[in-house]
Amino acid sequence: MKKPKRVLHLRDFESGPAKEIPSFKTVYDARMAAIGDLPPLNALRAFEAAARRSSFAKAAVELNVTAAAISQQVQVLEAYLGVKLFRRLNRGLVLTKAGEAVLPEFTQTFERLSAAVQRLREGGRRGVVTIRVSPALAIQWLVPRLPRLLERHPGIDVRIWTTAPTQAFFWQDCELAIRYQPEPFPELTVEPLLQEEIVAVCSPQLVRGKHALRIPADLVHHTLLHDESMLPVPGYPDWRAWLSSVGVTGINTDRGPRFNLSNMAIQAAVDGCGVLLGRSVLVAGDLAAGRLVCPFDVNYPSRFRYFLLSDSRVSREGDIRAVHDWLLDEARRTD
Repeated sequence: MKKPKRVLHLRDFESGPAKEIPSFKTVYDARMAAIGDLPPLNALRAFEAAARRSSFAKAAVELNVTAAAISQQVQVLEAYLGVKLFRRLNRGLVLTKAGEAVLPEFTQTFERLSAAVQRLREGGRRGVVTIRVSPALAIQWLVPRLPRLLERHPGIDVRIWTTAPTQAFFWQDCELAIRYQPEPFPELTVEPLLQEEIVAVCSPQLVRGKHALRIPADLVHHTLLHDESMLPVPGYPDWRAWLSSVGVTGINTDRGPRFNLSNMAIQAAVDGCGVLLGRSVLVAGDLAAGRLVCPFDVNYPSRFRYFLLSDSRVSREGDIRAVHDWLLDEARRTD
């Protein structure tokens, strides 16, 4: 026989006296007590700007105050903490060990605070920035650097959409784009981003053994790999032009596997299939990791480069500006 369903009543939940719900002020005060006392925000901001720029005067320009005000705020902070943050020399400011230790965290905190304020101004919505980029540059250069963007701007989501360098390009579906020798766009701002060279690269195993690669003439014993992703671009260097520049003749440049995507050609070189004329920007990661090596000390400059495209939104919308500036910073990095 089935048991009848029990009907619950309010009294079933009244097992004791009602608990008082803490007020917002009580919760806030408890939270601030847990954090502890903080120095004045203006003093922290003055220190961070002066330390980052190694100058009271430059920090004053950035924060729109006087250099004397920056110096005074730093003194307030040093007195509050009981720690010297700068050594003041005739040639400028030098951080003490204590100052060096905290500067990266202060800078990151102010960047996050600035991003949070910007999101509040924009209605609290989470920022989404779409970057148009070629598949090869996305895989070989952009995606490996994304962790630094996520750490620097955790409130911004990026979409990476790929467009081949020779494919028709539509600006309307993105906020930023990286293009290789872009066609003129009158309504866009075009900034140089990455310069490249053409370098011969191969697996480390090809620089050892019976036919070890030591000079360009040794290529006669090896398979040439061809990256044809830029084939439609007039004047793009190939094996024939590269060998001519180093004075090597008698090598058949028509032989060897051909690839219409740069990352496929790079992977073939990593796997030891032959020697590739690689674009320095795209092979830099594999060279740094030791998966590829440059067997010859030959610099072949390219007249081609990558450009960063943006429009007027970059000056109005903080999320777009943040990603734009991050891309420029990444292009300047040497690691």
